[in-house]
Amino acid sequence: MWTFIARRLLYLIPLLIGVSLLTFLLMSLTPGDYFSELEQNPQISPATLAQLRAKAHLDKPWYVRYGYWLANAARLDFGYSIANKRPASELIFERLWNTCLLSMAAIVLAWGVAIPLGIWAAVKKDGWADRSCSLIAFVGLSIPEVLLALLALMFAASTGWFPIGGTQSSDYFLMTQGQVLIDRLHHLILPTAVLAASELAGIMRQMRSNLLDTLRAEFVTTARAKGLREGSVIYRHALRNAINPLLTMFGYSLASLLSGAFIVENVMAWPGLGRLTMESLTKKDPEIVVASVVMATALLVVGNLIADLLLAWSDPRIRVK
Repeated sequence: MWTFIARRLLYLIPLLIGVSLLTFLLMSLTPGDYFSELEQNPQISPATLAQLRAKAHLDKPWYVRYGYWLANAARLDFGYSIANKRPASELIFERLWNTCLLSMAAIVLAWGVAIPLGIWAAVKKDGWADRSCSLIAFVGLSIPEVLLALLALMFAASTGWFPIGGTQSSDYFLMTQGQVLIDRLHHLILPTAVLAASELAGIMRQMRSNLLDTLRAEFVTTARAKGLREGSVIYRHALRNAINPLLTMFGYSLASLLSGAFIVENVMAWPGLGRLTMESLTKKDPEIVVASVVMATALLVVGNLIADLLLAWSDPRIRVK
């Protein structure tokens, strides 16, 4: 097991280098840089601009700048964000925490609601509960995240029940610790619900389908023939086998939530990694863009690793080597 984890983490190194190299190359192919807008200011001389570009290594070829960036990134130093006037590492980890908080909250909500609903729909097959869950799944899968985020913003603006944008209120420094926590949770509710909606629908449908297939299996028939209670047959025998395929979806679920978080963050003004990436693209801040993409890639790989470990823990027939 430990050999498997170490090998997967070692594979992560060349993957991150390749992703960062490709991202840096694509950023270098875009016209202009952060100082291009300053060229329109007559008060700034070309000599001054040349000095600023030289200080930021923008006067050198892209592969030389990438070498500087990679050497610093190996020490978790992603350079200096010219656009934000802050160290890039400080800004990245601050926004990374917000993205992880949003994604983890969405995972807890999606899986915590979808699994019980999927089980309920399978047990009450063709009943009103099953039809209600099917309607929820249909709505969740049909509405795009962009549209759902816009509808959520309209709802928040018209009712005033939820804040629009940000992770905390402007007067948070006047609050007690308990009030700050409640305020953060209040800001988190709406983005989490939007991000979890489509994932919840997909997991619920998969759970229902898996459990229905398992309930038709021969070992379930044998358990019923032995006189076991229906609840014991479902929750002790069928459910564990039905839930195993869902664990393989965890990595894909994390990937989907991270990509969805980029959309939700930009539409709902949540200050996470996705919003930072878009802002940095607009401001021509390549160090931030490359570091953001590398961090997102690392999260996806770690998510897939966790899915493999969960599957091996849940199913004794599976062994990772």
